[in-house]
Amino acid sequence: MARPITLCTGQWADLPLEVLAKKAADWGYDGLELACWGDHMDVDRAATDKDYCNQQKEILSKNGLKLFAISNHLAGQLVCDPNNDSRSDGFAPKDCAGDSDKKRAWAVEAMKNSARAAKNLGIDVVNGFTGSSIWHMIYSFPPVSPETIDDGFKYFAEMWNPILDVYDECGVKFALEVHPTEIAFDIVTTKRAIEAIGGRKAFGFNYDPSHLLWQMVDPVLFIKEFSDRIYHVHMKDAILQLDGRSGILASHLDFGNQERGWDFRSLGHGGVNFEEIIRALNHISYDGPLSVEWEDSGMEREFGAKEAREFVTKINFSPSTIKFDAAFDDK
Repeated sequence: MARPITLCTGQWADLPLEVLAKKAADWGYDGLELACWGDHMDVDRAATDKDYCNQQKEILSKNGLKLFAISNHLAGQLVCDPNNDSRSDGFAPKDCAGDSDKKRAWAVEAMKNSARAAKNLGIDVVNGFTGSSIWHMIYSFPPVSPETIDDGFKYFAEMWNPILDVYDECGVKFALEVHPTEIAFDIVTTKRAIEAIGGRKAFGFNYDPSHLLWQMVDPVLFIKEFSDRIYHVHMKDAILQLDGRSGILASHLDFGNQERGWDFRSLGHGGVNFEEIIRALNHISYDGPLSVEWEDSGMEREFGAKEAREFVTKINFSPSTIKFDAAFDDK
């Protein structure tokens, strides 16, 4: 089981794909997970233009890289976000700025086109977010009724089932990155999200342990709980740096601030136990890509991207094909 090691391009969208592809190849990556912003992947165009799809894949191919998945987190967030305020104006076309409903309508079509784009690209996984109409109610004061939370999951199903219909039509799966601000952010809410859409298989997960660790959710237990829905894997590290002054809600402090209760780290520099994650992935026979989503405010990113690839290579071991004590069996 030689799982490919890829680089998620979302944090590198300031670089033209031509430039990033060459760098990623030099760092030793096997492929890229193309973000649907910058010039990396235009899903509206890719949904109908196979020549464009071939053009983007050729940029990878000439650098010895492959494409296994695309990611459209920005559009996905707008589908169920209750406000779609000015913070997300840059997620959608300029003519949507300031218009929450227009951004939402655009996002729904963009997520459908992401499935069509994936089909034309010859891949079967789209990673992303769903947004959540109830995340801002995470602390129940003013009091939030159970019915309000129920309605939030119903709204998620109402908005996403028609999108997932297109994924079924295209033979593509949507992989939610379980994450605070999404409809599913831990094991309990993930189970509830699956139930809300009737357990349909078009909906699964882009597993990312970093977002579980800082919430103190067991990343390995997540793999065991949802073994049949791990459609893609992000390799990303985080660290708890609780000092008695701040908590896991991050104190309104930006990433990189030493007073935060947690932060993201380059792989191997945080608190995620990646060996146990690889063992769990081996147990469920996951053989898809291990995609480095590199984020670390305290490290130069090109140094970090190269070192992260080296780190994943060292722990990317396959399961044993024999029992270690088979040599002692009677002949």
